[in-house]
Amino acid sequence: MSNNEFIEFFDGGKEPTLDSLGGKGASLVTMTAAGMPVPPGFVVNTEAFRTFMHSGLSEEIAEQLKGLDPEDVQAADAASAAIREMIISRPVPEELGNATREAYAQLQSRFESEVPLAVRSSATAEDLPDASFAGQQDTYLWLNGYREVAEHIRACFASLYTTRAIIYRIKNQIPDEGLCMAVVVQKMVNAKSAGVAMTLDPTNGDRSKITVDASWGVGEMVVSGTVTPDNIQLDKVTLAVIHEHIGDKHAEMVPDAATNTLVERDVEEARRTVRCLSDTELAAVAQLAKRAEKHYKAPQDIEWAIDADLPEGENLLLLQARPETVHSAKTTEAKPKSTGYSSSLGFGSITASLTKISG
Repeated sequence: MSNNEFIEFFDGGKEPTLDSLGGKGASLVTMTAAGMPVPPGFVVNTEAFRTFMHSGLSEEIAEQLKGLDPEDVQAADAASAAIREMIISRPVPEELGNATREAYAQLQSRFESEVPLAVRSSATAEDLPDASFAGQQDTYLWLNGYREVAEHIRACFASLYTTRAIIYRIKNQIPDEGLCMAVVVQKMVNAKSAGVAMTLDPTNGDRSKITVDASWGVGEMVVSGTVTPDNIQLDKVTLAVIHEHIGDKHAEMVPDAATNTLVERDVEEARRTVRCLSDTELAAVAQLAKRAEKHYKAPQDIEWAIDADLPEGENLLLLQARPETVHSAKTTEAKPKSTGYSSSLGFGSITASLTKISG
């Protein structure tokens, strides 16, 4: 698969860099190169962002941010709204538009018919071990056709300037100069169940354990606190279950093919009281987490999904992996609820990736 100046396919063979692809994009390219089961896609790189911003936008943004007090949320809101409107309304340079149109067509050519895509922000300062603030930028689901995808790539550029992101950077003295945004465009997945796995015990950092959180459908119900997920802890060597808690998974978010949206529906009683992963699936999730840890040589938080449309044995997909950063912020006085560390892992990227996959 060929790349151009602005586009890098996950399987394009080019060495990924954080500066070019952002944390999320670089991770997806790295995982694909390592043979991990990542839904296919491409990254609109930071050179594309710089090309887009070149037409005087940077100066206009700097003026909006000048002298901003991070404690003045109302002023930050106003600056955010003004900056995002500037970006969204700015025409896309022709060379960039042509490049993304070609990449879209190349990705869709992999499937029997045109499929929905997700568009995900990948900021260059995101997911660093010492600056974990995932989820501050936007993710868009169920996008159909090139026009929708192109519009939401620009919306992702704009989401670098959410109120929360602006305040975070000011408070943490992260300079705005040189800040870039890459954008992931990715095939969606139809999740039967989804969740996170950590290659340690998040309550005490014990690296001999693997901890899995799982719920029916996509992960949105977990991050919102609407449902309590299943929580399972396994021995990292033997994969024996040490502890499990079956959560009250009374609702799930699932794709509605008629409207191309995610909808909430009740989970029938029979599925509420049983684990949403079979023993085989649970072992596969744990093995995948171990593979990620071995590859990255550090404890990992991974996001995964079991695809309802793929055959058993091929239906576990890795959506994201990042270095574990949550444990350092936790105390060992009490075990947190299972939603505590799941929410911190940026479940937006799970919902971004979950819908139908073909072939």
